[in-house]
Amino acid sequence: MTAFILVSGAHTGGWIWQEVADRLKESGAEVYPVTLTGMGERAHLAGPETDLETHVQELVRLIDGVDAPEVVIVGHCYGSYPVLGAADRRPERIARIVCLDVGLPQDGDSALALVPDGAVRDRLLRQAGQGEGDDWRLSPPALEEWRRWGSVAGVPAAALERLTSRAAPQPAATLTQPLRLSGAVAELPTTGILCTANGSTIAFVESLVKLGDPRLQALTDPRVSFFELGTGHWPMLSAPGELADVLLRAAAGEGHRLSATDQQPTHLRPFLLDVPERPRERMGRVDLYLPDADGPRPAVVFVHGGPVAAGVRPTPRDWPTFMGYGRYAASLGAVGVTLDHRLHDLADYARAAEDIAAAVELVRADPRVDGERVALWFFSGGGLLSADWLAAPPPWLRCVAATYPILAPLPNWGLVDSRFRPGTAVRTAGRLPIVLTRVGLEFAELAATVEEFLAAAKDCEADVEVIDVPLGHHGFETIDHTEQTRDAVHHAVRSVLGHLRG
Repeated sequence: MTAFILVSGAHTGGWIWQEVADRLKESGAEVYPVTLTGMGERAHLAGPETDLETHVQELVRLIDGVDAPEVVIVGHCYGSYPVLGAADRRPERIARIVCLDVGLPQDGDSALALVPDGAVRDRLLRQAGQGEGDDWRLSPPALEEWRRWGSVAGVPAAALERLTSRAAPQPAATLTQPLRLSGAVAELPTTGILCTANGSTIAFVESLVKLGDPRLQALTDPRVSFFELGTGHWPMLSAPGELADVLLRAAAGEGHRLSATDQQPTHLRPFLLDVPERPRERMGRVDLYLPDADGPRPAVVFVHGGPVAAGVRPTPRDWPTFMGYGRYAASLGAVGVTLDHRLHDLADYARAAEDIAAAVELVRADPRVDGERVALWFFSGGGLLSADWLAAPPPWLRCVAATYPILAPLPNWGLVDSRFRPGTAVRTAGRLPIVLTRVGLEFAELAATVEEFLAAAKDCEADVEVIDVPLGHHGFETIDHTEQTRDAVHHAVRSVLGHLRG
């Protein structure tokens, strides 16, 4: 006999699991849909002292009272925090942890990271730090605001209205108190269920693991498995039957395993063009690739994507792709510029934007650079950083380029500030030339952001040139060494340099 303990996200309660629970019971399982203190129908029991530890202790008591030999504990969104805390206290009772459409929190993390409004996060942090504040609860979202907490794809209108009407204020200390783990939970079998309409896929997770982020290497443990559901962030409302089936399969030990590989990571493979070596000058976080030329030359600043963990080595400016682009630009008479910026987490976009602005000013002040002729070229997750420059292009910015970019935050990227929306910013870009390289074999969730941007650009008649690579993958420069991809790089580089010289 397997017992499922189902723990819901912020503002909700055990009621949200009703259809899933019914289907699990039909299979013969015991099911415990949990409503924690201060949530759902137990909202009236909360006070300012209700915190994450309150919820952890409640789950520990529930686990102690379950007689079934196997306990599978499931956490959705915020629920993963008390789930991990309780499993860490009772590891001998837990057969498997299931994290439903949420990352795997670590010791010291707080659920405040899940709150999509930066101003609200800052207010709650101030209150927690000062130990004061009469407003000790976070109000639930209005009907039209749920999509900010995650994709509502597939949720029937009636279910969304029910979600809104039954939502309760969340005790703030449950969000601000850090999760404390001893390490025991790391030894437990774990399953992640990714909701693809919310921006997560197994392929995307695998691509992040291959970057070498040390925080993600644990995901290759054979005890860790993954499933996908083709729905939004609330599958218990949008796909309860499919979710129940996946939970049963997870309990049985099924699921996709990420493979640990000793092969060279794809991003460290050789650049697709054989470009000549160029002198490279390193100034702090910035590298200059210098051309053979007298007098100031135009510059192209190549901005890497991310987030890239702080511990990843080599850092992006030493990846073959960016070294290749920097050398290629220099071989054609421009100063190629690469840099390391501090986009280490989704909350770091503002800090990364500061790094890029500082790098640009450093480059423009260099006597070997024509400061009135500069292009900025953004890659992958760095695409969001183009928003500042599109919104108010300075006169010296002659072109913005983007290659397999992410041009809108994914639905589950709640930490990204609303300022980083290129599709909104392009409406004030005027006639600034934009060169966009689009790959045909892109992750679907990323391709959707490009199409959204292009639709906005078309509406405002922005000057966008699209270079299509139908058989190109995300990061094709070190993956797809074909004539098509080489032609695309030649085309894009020469187009950008043409705008610099025009």
